[in-house]
Amino acid sequence: MPLRTPLYDSHLAAGAKMVDFSGWEMPINYGSQIEEHHAVRRDAGMFDVSHMCALDLVGADATRWLRHLLANDVAKLTVPGKALYSCLLDESAGVIDDLIVYFFTPTHFRIVVNAGTAQKDIAWMRKQLSGVTGGFAAELTQRRDGPDALAMIAVQGPNAREKFWTAFPATRAATEPLAIFQAAELASMSNGWLVARTGYTGEDGFEISLPAADAGTVWQKLLEAGIKPCGLGSRDTLRLEAGMNLYGQDMDEGISPYEAGLKWTVDLKDATRDFIGKSALATRQVRNQFAGLLLLDRGVLRAHQKVFTAQGEGEITSGSFSPSLNQSIALARLPMGVGIGTEVEVEIRDKRLKARVVKPSFVRNGKPLL
Repeated sequence: MPLRTPLYDSHLAAGAKMVDFSGWEMPINYGSQIEEHHAVRRDAGMFDVSHMCALDLVGADATRWLRHLLANDVAKLTVPGKALYSCLLDESAGVIDDLIVYFFTPTHFRIVVNAGTAQKDIAWMRKQLSGVTGGFAAELTQRRDGPDALAMIAVQGPNAREKFWTAFPATRAATEPLAIFQAAELASMSNGWLVARTGYTGEDGFEISLPAADAGTVWQKLLEAGIKPCGLGSRDTLRLEAGMNLYGQDMDEGISPYEAGLKWTVDLKDATRDFIGKSALATRQVRNQFAGLLLLDRGVLRAHQKVFTAQGEGEITSGSFSPSLNQSIALARLPMGVGIGTEVEVEIRDKRLKARVVKPSFVRNGKPLL
């Protein structure tokens, strides 16, 4: 039986079309996916992301363990609430998952992992906590189930923050100063909230973690503030336009971060730091590059379609119609040496259609980047 978030009844009341997503019963849309997409680009929309899994890490060795566990380096986090995006790698430098880490103190962090990989991630993390000689003095607690379960709501768009403050004016003083990728703990709110200036759409806004029991009331207040409920369908086209990777499509355990356009998340500045997958990254051959595609002919780009270049074949990892550009776009893994601006061909229904190679980010903050 599919799992349900604390907002399941709210979705039904809003007329959502529900689908199975990584074992969760989630809204794909509430009527028009295109309207939901444009609401986020032009105004404000909100998403139930409670299926993602928050983990609390507490202990004397929390920082030391995360520096061993992750390809990015949490040592650069010194401001309370500051967030870091990183890949979680296996020993061969394959991507187990991508995640966000929030720093509170050197002994206290919050980790947010993807819905479909949560059980795998937790098992891997706990193995690494005890797997070295002596282990690490830290404890990992999941916050998706049980009496301390959290709900997560993402409010995104150019007017998202203002409308959030309309619904919850008491949060403004603590959240208005937040920089991008920074969070604030709001002890003043019921049972405590974490409000982060992060998201997965290419727009400004907040991601709010709050007690699961309060989710329905908060969702209703956001609706009353004029924030449009949005489903997974628009979330996917928004993140694709923003050039953001989706785990399981654009990367997985067979792919290194270097072939997923995520080299920037691998921190090698401290040569003395050894993290899982580091030695494999140094020797693993990089055969492909990550790029964007803009279809020049009529059609729709989809995952797994073949891409033909002068340097050999590539493959689309994510593709769809872009409502903001009114064209079909894609993320793809292409052979090394295929330059930006190059014309290539994509096989769609036994026909080869022309596409142009572009930087893998199409729309940010409501503006086309091409």
